[in-house]
Amino acid sequence: MALRVPKAELPAELKENMIKQLGAVPENVEVVWHSPTVAQDNLAFGGKVGAWDAADASLKSFAHMAVAAQVGCSWCLDVGYFQAQNQDLDLAKASQVPRWREAEVFTPLERDVMEYAEAMTNTPPTVTDEQYAGLLERLGPAAMIELTAYIAFVNLATRANVANGVTSQGFSDACEIPLAKRPEKSGAESTA
Repeated sequence: MALRVPKAELPAELKENMIKQLGAVPENVEVVWHSPTVAQDNLAFGGKVGAWDAADASLKSFAHMAVAAQVGCSWCLDVGYFQAQNQDLDLAKASQVPRWREAEVFTPLERDVMEYAEAMTNTPPTVTDEQYAGLLERLGPAAMIELTAYIAFVNLATRANVANGVTSQGFSDACEIPLAKRPEKSGAESTA
């Protein structure tokens, strides 16, 4: 897939800051920059979402990658692996998120969080009262609300990337982890 709109030119300072942070300018930012207001607001809100700390960072990372795998956002999986390495998360687990149902590395809580993320991502959402209550009991109200809002934001980001034609940019090339492919029987192609 190719970008559906060409990249816009970013301000030099923003471009330099992104290269310092990630080693490259994210293509999704360059695409969205055709509307600087949307791009700036998205970056600002994304920064705020990233600073939330009531829910465990690993759980949120796994939820993000589960959504990305389900939606087919190869850019999000790519940067998710890169961020997992830079945030000292469990790389063996991160590499297995696209096939979390078959992988034996996840705890019951991690599996429930990824299942919840997928249930929120389904159209229409398929979250059940029991599923929500089980996570609420283990995470507590603050973390549950944060996790839910985080997954909703990730759905916005992943779906925008896919719709705009943004694909993997090679951030995960810096990782020393083998990236898992989605299982054949899932009916989805690998997005890693």
